[in-house]
Amino acid sequence: MIRVLVVDDDYRVAAIHAAYVAKTDGFAVAGQAHSATAAVQAVAELQPDLVLLDVYLPDGDGLAVARTLLDAATHPDVIVITAARDVDTVRAAMQLGALHYLVKPFGYAALRERLESYRRLRARVADLTQEADQAEVDELFNLLRRPGVLARRPEKGHSAPTLELVRAAVASAPGDVSAAEVGELIGISRATAQRYLTYLERHGIVRMQLRYGSTGRPEHRYLPAG
Repeated sequence: MIRVLVVDDDYRVAAIHAAYVAKTDGFAVAGQAHSATAAVQAVAELQPDLVLLDVYLPDGDGLAVARTLLDAATHPDVIVITAARDVDTVRAAMQLGALHYLVKPFGYAALRERLESYRRLRARVADLTQEADQAEVDELFNLLRRPGVLARRPEKGHSAPTLELVRAAVASAPGDVSAAEVGELIGISRATAQRYLTYLERHGIVRMQLRYGSTGRPEHRYLPAG
């Protein structure tokens, strides 16, 4: 699970954002903080993977908090969540290394989209070796962008017609589907369906959610990203 610290001066808003995080597959709320001082202390104590950081805090600037956190040798990633729309604040957040900048107010779908792109990024980084070639670097940066359409020429080992069949199978299903169910629908093996579903998820075309049974590992189920 990706552990998230929610930082917002408004207790009610912080609770709403925490609820959004809690209902997103693969994420858990590590805690909440409502001031700059409390945010820095919470990061030190809780060691979250990700901080959802407000800019306007009662005892300081959220960007100063981001600077303090990101200057450390080991630090959480930061997504800025704020009502600030001025270009200077946006530019400063980018320069500090914030992964996303989400303008308030927003609904669950907008935050879920950013969280899922972050989850895909973490998973892809974990798959890489010590060095990345240019194509892999480009892919990592693309994972932070909003979901779009598939490239005209898919990566090596992936057929465009098969990708489209898998995408259509997920899109036309009445609910979420597993790799085995997709394979059966379009006549390919479960392993092949899983490989294509993973590719589609990485590019933001489908999203994965976990279904927990009474025993064993949770099952991966897929839905259209939108």
